[in-house]
Amino acid sequence: MTKVSIVKEFWLFLKCRKKWWLTPIVLVLLLMTLLVIFTESSAVAPFIYTIF
Repeated sequence: MTKVSIVKEFWLFLKCRKKWWLTPIVLVLLLMTLLVIFTESSAVAPFIYTIF
């Protein structure tokens, strides 16, 4: 399965089952993942970790 098909399947799941409350949870998890990935090797990392 490709990444696009996973996103498409998830979108259809949300659309059919009316599980719209899952959308903010997934978005926050994705943003947190991106934050960890991009600050992993930068000089900003110590400042980000003190926030949490």
